[in-house]
Amino acid sequence: MDEKSPRVGEPLLVAENLTKHFPVRGGFPIRRTVGAVQAVDGIDLTVRAGESFGLVGESGCGKSTTGRLLTRLLEPSAGRILYRGEDITHAGRRQLAPVRSEIQMIFQDPYASLNPRQTVGRIVSGPMEIHGIEPPGGREARVRELLETVGLNPEHYNRFPHEFSGGQRQRIGVARALALGPKVVVADEPVSALDVSIQAQVVNLLQQLQRELGIAFLFIAHDLAVVRHVSHRVAVMYLGRIVETGSREDIYRRPRHPYTHALLSAVPEAADADGTTRRERIRLTGDVPSPVAPPSGCRFRTRCWKARDRCATEAPALARADGSGEGHLSACHFPEPPTTAARPEA
Repeated sequence: MDEKSPRVGEPLLVAENLTKHFPVRGGFPIRRTVGAVQAVDGIDLTVRAGESFGLVGESGCGKSTTGRLLTRLLEPSAGRILYRGEDITHAGRRQLAPVRSEIQMIFQDPYASLNPRQTVGRIVSGPMEIHGIEPPGGREARVRELLETVGLNPEHYNRFPHEFSGGQRQRIGVARALALGPKVVVADEPVSALDVSIQAQVVNLLQQLQRELGIAFLFIAHDLAVVRHVSHRVAVMYLGRIVETGSREDIYRRPRHPYTHALLSAVPEAADADGTTRRERIRLTGDVPSPVAPPSGCRFRTRCWKARDRCATEAPALARADGSGEGHLSACHFPEPPTTAARPEA
């Protein structure tokens, strides 16, 4: 890749119609393919240099699969992945080698993502060894510097993961992700496995690193409050598809998609002095459909209070709705008014 750093705001990591279907096998005695789990089904998103991009949605909507596709830990079924304008969708190991160092990942589980048989020094220096990087002063000095950067004691170099708390382990994972000087980091629910008291520390650390190092973050989470705190732009995902995307202000103050309204209504809100809140809770009926056999047309229609016949026959495109700002896109035939004010329960 070109060693020149990307300019802030230019497209860095782009997904076009990105799709991942996992085969479902059955039958006896021959294990034949009888269906497919449509984990990610034709999404478009762009992470720009120097920004924090939030990807939100409930569990099972395909967020983590999207992150693994963008880091090329999974092979896409269809669509394209572009990194700094270069197509890496089906790139081989040799073509991916220079890209791997620039796209790193922080995993959700700080206990499972660290090798318990390796010391912290070995874990953090591993990426440098794999890529044949010998930093000035040596790898050990660089590891100790990284540990200090993420708020750990450099003397922890020779300790093992079991000697650390969950928050400290996640900091080790952050240090490992930073070891190669990445341009973009995919953070897959980096605080969901941590105690609430520790979550703020890790989130603040990631924000600080993003500002100081200019790294682009794809922040994957189901916690809307955390995403609002760290993200410049946000995309909302439901059952393998992105249903709304826009700036933080657009999504949290002027949402258009009914699903986004339902998600935001579930965020805890402090009551006024008289015990009332400014908005009503939207209670969705039914369960999330199976990704093996998603609904026709709009995938949210089976739980949506605005569903019409058109929603069952025509999948809505991700487009700008009337009254929405530039860059604020929603996939709905009958979008909600651009407000989060109180409304009747659905």
